[in-house]
Amino acid sequence: MREDKRMIELIVIIIGLSLFEIISSFDNAIVNAHILKTLPERFRRIFLLWGLLFAVFLLRGVLPFIIVWIANPTLSFGELLSFALSGSEEIKEAVEHSKPFLLLGGGVYLFLVFLSWLFLEEKKYAYLVEHFIHKQSMWFYAVTSLFFTGIIYLAIKHDPFLALAAAIGSTAFFITDGFKKNAEAKEKELLNPNMSAWSKIMYLEALDASFSIDGVVGAFAFTISVPLILIGNGIGAFVVREFTVRGMDLISKFAYLKNGAMYAIGMLGALMMFESFGKEYPFWLAPLNTVTLLSIFLFLSWREIKLAEKKSHAK
Repeated sequence: MREDKRMIELIVIIIGLSLFEIISSFDNAIVNAHILKTLPERFRRIFLLWGLLFAVFLLRGVLPFIIVWIANPTLSFGELLSFALSGSEEIKEAVEHSKPFLLLGGGVYLFLVFLSWLFLEEKKYAYLVEHFIHKQSMWFYAVTSLFFTGIIYLAIKHDPFLALAAAIGSTAFFITDGFKKNAEAKEKELLNPNMSAWSKIMYLEALDASFSIDGVVGAFAFTISVPLILIGNGIGAFVVREFTVRGMDLISKFAYLKNGAMYAIGMLGALMMFESFGKEYPFWLAPLNTVTLLSIFLFLSWREIKLAEKKSHAK
C-alpha cells in the first residue's frame, strides 16, 4: 500500500514537472520556431537531435546539481552524485536542511519573472486588470524594490543566510532577464536568410540556456530530488523540441497560453517563498496549480479560436 502511494506521488510529480517545463519554455519555443523556418531541413534535424542532448543532459542535467551545490557548498562532487544516484540518508538530511534556501532563492527568482511579465511585457490580455497593470509599467521597479525589501526583512528575522538566498535569486533574475531582452532584440537579425545556419543554431542553444533556468528553478517547487527533476524536465524539453519543429503553428494559435505559464510561475514562486518560511504543503499542490492554470488559459484560448472562426464564417 505504501509503495503504491509512493508510486502515485512520483507520477504526479513527474507530470507536474513535465507540464511546467513545457509552459515555461513556451516563449523560447516560439522564438526557436520562427528562426528554424529560415533553416534547411538538415539543420532543423541537427537542432532537434543534438540540441535535445545539449538541452536535457548538459543544461537541465547539470543545473540542478549546481543549484543544490550552491545551497550545500561543503558537499563534494562525489557526494552530490551519491545523493542523486543512491539517495544517501546522511546527504539527504544535509540537502533537506538547505531546502529553505533553495526555495526562497528560487521563489524570489520566479516571482520576479512573473512581475516582469505582468508590468513590462506586451501580451494578449486575458483580463482587464492585465491591461491596467501593463499601463503602470513605470511602477515595476518600485514594486519589485518594495517586494525585495520586504522579503529581506522577513528572511533576516529567520536566518541571515535566507536573506543571502533571496539576494542570489534576485541577482539570477536580473542576469537572465538581460540575456532574454538581448535575445528579443537579436531575433530580427537571426531571421536574416544570409546569416549562416551554424551561427543560428549556436545562438539558439545559448538562448535555450537562459530560458531553461526558469524551468529548472521552478522544479524545486515540486521536489528536491535531482533524478525526478531530470526525468520530468527531460520529458518536457523533449515535448517542447518536438512541437518547435512540428507543431508550433498550432501552439501559437493558443493566444493565452503564455498568460497561463506566467501565472503558474508566479504561483509556484509564491508557494516556494511561503514554504521557505516554514509553511508546509502537500506534494500534489504544485502539480495541481500548474494543471489548473494551464487548463483555464487553454480554455480561454480555445474559446478565442472558436469566436474567431464564427466571425470569419459570418463574413
